[in-house]
Amino acid sequence: MLTDKIALVTGASRGIGAQVAKTLAAEGAFVYVNYNGSKERADEVVNEIISAGGQAEAIQCDVADFNACKEMTDKIIADKGRLDILVNNAGITRDDLLMKMSEEAFDAVISTNLKGCFNTIRHASRFFLKQRSGKIVNLSSVSGVMGNAGQANYSAAKAGVIGLTKSVARELSSRGINCNAIAPGFIETEMTAAMTDKARETTIAMIPLGRTGKTEDIAKAVLFLASDMSDYITGQVLSVDGGMYM
Repeated sequence: MLTDKIALVTGASRGIGAQVAKTLAAEGAFVYVNYNGSKERADEVVNEIISAGGQAEAIQCDVADFNACKEMTDKIIADKGRLDILVNNAGITRDDLLMKMSEEAFDAVISTNLKGCFNTIRHASRFFLKQRSGKIVNLSSVSGVMGNAGQANYSAAKAGVIGLTKSVARELSSRGINCNAIAPGFIETEMTAAMTDKARETTIAMIPLGRTGKTEDIAKAVLFLASDMSDYITGQVLSVDGGMYM
């Protein structure tokens, strides 16, 4: 499905990003596994992809750093000559109640989760425009659609990702570039594993399907939006949340 495609997945050393990287690689794409802190974990993802017969390479970059993102995309173009798929998954949380949230906690989440998307799209779009093709998939969140107590920074960033997605789609779609977002609900990852049992039960009670999601659920949605099956879809937000936002 993605044979000979070059993909960049940010924040791909664990969780949803790692699963997305493995899923795209399984469909034939050469995947750049972006990481910021843990090269060891990124290499584990790369090795798993290669062991399964796929192609991948780890690439370090703090997506919150504008110039570092330029260097990352320039390296990919220098090595492969093109970039076909950009998946903006990198994200952090600094949860706290609004009245207790520090300026640093707010700024850090906005810088990585929202500005990080701008940074990578800004630099990758130069090559997409020359190619007159490209698939951009941004990871938003159900929190960005409906808000969430204790996550003013995260919800604001993820809501911003939706606005950014729609604006990018309007600007670039006439050149054959698709830009869409996915809004995951409650997905089982290391980030959600830290929740208390009571918080988990309360959240699951809000999900019509009555269960949490898996990273594979998100990865399959990304695969759809990154493939030619979605050629006539742009500027959309696909909720993968078990009906939570419904």
